[in-house]
Amino acid sequence: MTDDDGLDVTVRHVQPYQAIKAYRCPGCDHEIPPGVGHKVVVPLHAPDLRRHWHTPCWESELRRHGRSGSPTATKRAPKGPKGPKHRRRPKPD
Repeated sequence: MTDDDGLDVTVRHVQPYQAIKAYRCPGCDHEIPPGVGHKVVVPLHAPDLRRHWHTPCWESELRRHGRSGSPTATKRAPKGPKGPKHRRRPKPD
């Protein structure tokens, strides 16, 4: 995956039982408390710039930049008018 600066990044999910410290999410600027699963985004060429994101904030960031690739993002069918319902044809007499 590539971030805004064109740097390759790795993204890993932290399970709730693994989250033992509080972090500040750069997406919403709110705290990620201990015990909450989240994403860790690490630039490959600058691992000291890693950031901890709420999972929905990270997925929103991907959508905002027109990217996909989040294994937790759900793909939904587009909303819109439904097609005609199937109707049985009348039997010929």
